[in-house]
Amino acid sequence: MEPTTMQVKHDFFPFIRVYADGHVERFKGTDVVPPSIESLSPVSSKDILINPSTSLSLRLYLPNHHPNKLPLLIYFHGGGFCTESAASPTYHNHLTTLSSDAHIAIASVNYRRAPEHPLPVAYDDSWEALQWIASQAQARERDPWLRGHVDLARVFLGGDSAGGNICHIATTLRIEGMVLVHPYFWGSAGADTLAEEERARHETIWKLICPTLAGFDDPRVNPFGLGAPSLAWLGCARVMVCVAEKDFMCEWGRRYGEGLKRSGWMGEVEVVESEGEGHVFHLIDPGCDSSKVLMKRIT
Repeated sequence: MEPTTMQVKHDFFPFIRVYADGHVERFKGTDVVPPSIESLSPVSSKDILINPSTSLSLRLYLPNHHPNKLPLLIYFHGGGFCTESAASPTYHNHLTTLSSDAHIAIASVNYRRAPEHPLPVAYDDSWEALQWIASQAQARERDPWLRGHVDLARVFLGGDSAGGNICHIATTLRIEGMVLVHPYFWGSAGADTLAEEERARHETIWKLICPTLAGFDDPRVNPFGLGAPSLAWLGCARVMVCVAEKDFMCEWGRRYGEGLKRSGWMGEVEVVESEGEGHVFHLIDPGCDSSKVLMKRIT
């Protein structure tokens, strides 16, 4: 018989494995790269610790050559709430490129991950990061990059997968716009499109990530679920929703765009669909033609 510390309680390979003693083994998104302050490169980056007690931090990206103050994109990484980080090579490389191509500053939030920190911890961390950034407009000791190079009157939110979900939850501040890339939305109706085994797997991992989740119609995962607030409350003027044809959550991204139009929200929404592609394909293969097209639309 296996020792208690080695007994597997939940196996979600190739993402995570949870053992009976609470230990979590991650199979992806564990590598990290340091920030880089290099005057000869197009973009510099640095880490900022926001809350020492929780280790909440963000990675700030800033193009090295710009004549005026830049708009700020606050970005929430994906990974199903349980993998990846703001320092992973996938997101560091992606956001360095995005900062350079779009000529914007980016603050990538390094929120705590489930299952060690189940939802709503990621939401709470993200909200704290938003408040900290907003406070920089009047703070006595402001971060020098934000003070000297960023226009805090032009703020956008963005994120992919779980990060897109966080954007939806967090968008109560008055901001310029929001970009949701393959957002993690789901509902009981959508579960009918999956095989029984795959549906059960998604249900199990969501119960682990958010033990208080009231099924797949909980408004935290289903923006149209029972008790979900009207989309008319979104605090931004523009929204872009990016979906991928072969992503099993594609239909929910489309519904979100249509729901915004019907809600009475007074902003502009655009739904961008990538044909023949799957979930977060632009991160998996950033050099493919579809990724280049998507990135051009976003920037």
